[in-house]
This record gives sequence, C-alpha cells and structure tokens, in this order.
Amino acid sequence: MSESSLFKPLKIGSLQLQNRIVLAPLTRLRADDKHVHYPFAANYYAQRGSVPGTLLITEATFIAPQALGLPNAPGIWNEEQIKSWKHVTDAVHEKGSFIFLQLWALGRAAFEGVLKAELGPDAQVKSASDIPIEGQAVPTPLTEAEIHEYIGLYAQAAKNAIAAGFDGVEVHAANGYLIDQFTQDNSNKRTDKWGGSVENRARFGIEVTKAVVDAVGADKTGIRLSPYSVFQGMKMADPVPQFTYFAGELKKLKLAYLHVVESRVAGGDEAENPTEEPLDFLIDLWGKTSPVLLAGGFKPDTAKAAADSVYKDKDIGIVFGRYFISNPDLVFRIKEGIPLEPYDRSKFYIPKSEDGYTTYPFSKEFEAAKVAKQ
Repeated sequence: MSESSLFKPLKIGSLQLQNRIVLAPLTRLRADDKHVHYPFAANYYAQRGSVPGTLLITEATFIAPQALGLPNAPGIWNEEQIKSWKHVTDAVHEKGSFIFLQLWALGRAAFEGVLKAELGPDAQVKSASDIPIEGQAVPTPLTEAEIHEYIGLYAQAAKNAIAAGFDGVEVHAANGYLIDQFTQDNSNKRTDKWGGSVENRARFGIEVTKAVVDAVGADKTGIRLSPYSVFQGMKMADPVPQFTYFAGELKKLKLAYLHVVESRVAGGDEAENPTEEPLDFLIDLWGKTSPVLLAGGFKPDTAKAAADSVYKDKDIGIVFGRYFISNPDLVFRIKEGIPLEPYDRSKFYIPKSEDGYTTYPFSKEFEAAKVAKQ
C-alpha cells in the first residue's frame, strides 16, 4: 500500500480532509434549460466522493442571470437551483466527503446569442473593457454601478451556496472569465480605479473575494487563479507582478485555500505548445497561510512526485479533472495502484445526458472492499 503524502490528512478551513486528491471544477453541461440540476447530478458527485474525506469542487456555477451565456450549466441564484444543489450536497456528505461550489460569471466569454435567447434582445455581453475574444461579440464595459452590483451578486451566490449545504465556495478568478478579464491587461484597458495599474486591475477580484468572505467566512472561501493560461485570449506579457500583488492581497484575507492552474493547462485542457512556467512565486508567497491546490494535468505518478518530492514541505492538494471523470473511485485506485479507466473526451459535454457522466465503472477491487466492510 502506498505511503504517499497524497493520503495524509489536509486541513481546508475547518474541514479535515483524509487525502489530498481533489476533484477539479469541471463544466459538464448536465443541467436543464433553467440551469437547474437533474437528480442524477447527486449521483455523479456522490460517486466521486465515495472515498470518505475527499474534497470536491463543483463545476463552475452561474451567480446570477446576467452572468450567463452558456446553456445547460447550473446556477445558484434561485430557490429551484438551491434545492437541486441540496440533493447534491446531501449525497456527498452521506459519503463522508466535502464539497465547495465554484462561483462563476462569464463576462466577455458569454455567447451573445445564448445571452439574448435567455435574457431578451437587449441583453449585452459585458466585460472590463470593449475587447472581445476573437470571433465573439464586442463586450460593453461594465459601469461603476454594475461592478458594485456584481460584487453583491457574488456575495449573495455564496450565501445561497451555504443555504444549499455546501461546505464552502471557490471564487473563479481564472481561465479568462469575468474576474480574470479585470485582472489582466490584455482584457482590461480601463482608466478608472478598476484598471490602468497592477493595483487597480486586481481591485475587482479582491473586492469580490472580500465580499464573499464577509458573506460566508474566510474558512469557507477559496479562490482559483491561472496566471499563465492562454485560454480565451488571456495571458499578459508578464503575469508575475500582477499575480504577485493579487495573491499578496488575497493572502491577507486568510482564505481556506489558494487554487492555481499550472501553465501546461489551458481552460479544461492541455495547452498547445505548453511552456513550463513555474508557480513557485505564488506557492512561496502564500507560504503557510493555508493549503495550495495545484491543477496541472496530473497523473498518479506526477501527483505523487509533486506531493512527495517537489512540494514535500508544503501543504499541497493535487487537483484531478479528466481522470476523475472516468474513475469515480480515483482516490482508491491511486492508493492501491489500480490502473485508471481511460476517459472518453466525446462525452465530456453532452447536454442533459447521464452517458459518460454517471456511467463510468468503479474498480472491482473497490466494489469488493465495499462488500467486505458491510
């Protein structure tokens, strides 16, 4: 049996995890047309929480109608959505595991046609500035009042998540979505207090995170950053000064964790022509504030190397995405050295379908161990 640090406890806020393997936030498009989860979502998350003491982070979840622009992703702004998520959190807690909800607003990444179909012909794609993602609608810059409204919407969504039974929330400040659009200078050309300098560009993300902390508590708040991701037209020429300042301010809030995406990942996929740009500047700056969760296309061997060698003196969690899709008992398989089930990329995003969602098998060894415990 492996003695890897991956299977040592890790404290996230007030939660005591029993292992350091974390489910990544993964968009799967399995909600209905009103952004409400189907009942089978509870089974999907419960399967991946089947090893007690595991932390799951949900797919990105819309904080409000104006944050929309993608069909069949879930929301957390109304009672029906909260109720559907409560089934999920109950199912995960029944397995003895923990779950955070990821808070999401698309900004310029919204598809204009989808937004107008849902909100009406006057709906506009909004962002920090009027700089579009290539091939998509030119966004309208958010006004000062709209920025403050968004900050409040993040806080309310966090409260809704706690009402739905979540153990905490993750502020999605990565991958070229709304907060990241403010943070980086290739998408933020503002000249007011929300742009124009390192400090001003970080302001929106900091104010959102402060509002979420005020709403639900620092021990229930994490944040995700991706300094090097080129997904959706991102990555400034030199991200280090910007993200050093941003993370330094976030550190003062004593969050439950910092979640960072390595440079070899773009969005939910491997980057094309990846560069090895280390995240050590963030990991070292964060220090012992709270754990750092690392996402980076990990496999069992590279995850063990990260936990046992590269970051052996750090409080590190390793975030798995695609292999957690195809291996609901991933934690058990890695611990026992059981080969992983390959994933089927064609089934990652089938709207409303259980196929490729709840249909991947548990290992026969896991099933046998479960029977032995009964």
